Amino acid sequence: MQAGKPVLYSYFRSSCSWRVRIALALKGIDYDILPISLIKDGGQQFTKEFKTLNPMSQVPTLKIDGIILTQSNLSVLKKVGQETQLAWAQAVINSGFGALEHVLQSTAGKYCVGNEISMADLCLVPQVANAERFKVDLSSYPTINRINKTLLTMEAFQVSHPSRQPDTPPEFQA
Repeated sequence: MQAGKPVLYSYFRSSCSWRVRIALALKGIDYDILPISLIKDGGQQFTKEFKTLNPMSQVPTLKIDGIILTQSNLSVLKKVGQETQLAWAQAVINSGFGALEHVLQSTAGKYCVGNEISMADLCLVPQVANAERFKVDLSSYPTINRINKTLLTMEAFQVSHPSRQPDTPPEFQA
């Protein structure tokens, strides 16, 4: 790692981490990545070293210019319980996508808000991946699908994809 270079503590499959990776790629910010497995050893985010950095024990954590920025992802699913996760995730995603598809009818251009990439686009792509992971039928969301496909052709979205991260297990690599 290079001194003074931003450091992203990330998990390859975290949609929150993915959004940060997209933003860094779009801005052309060179950074180091330190993988934090949310599964290995009971979750590396719970180690004493990581809790010192981020007391909430969540990824992503971005250390930039001496400032530490954090966000969460997995804690909500853990509260739902393993046996109801799929149905719960599908219901929540369908509800959100239904509302979003409606809003996009008046805001979308090439992207979610006109023809310039916005924060909405950075959130959309990881959420569509979550929908696919939880087997949500996306056929009712043509605008979401069109924008997602367009965004996935862009380099920033490709290099930040979970299948291309240093901690991606072989079975999930592109």
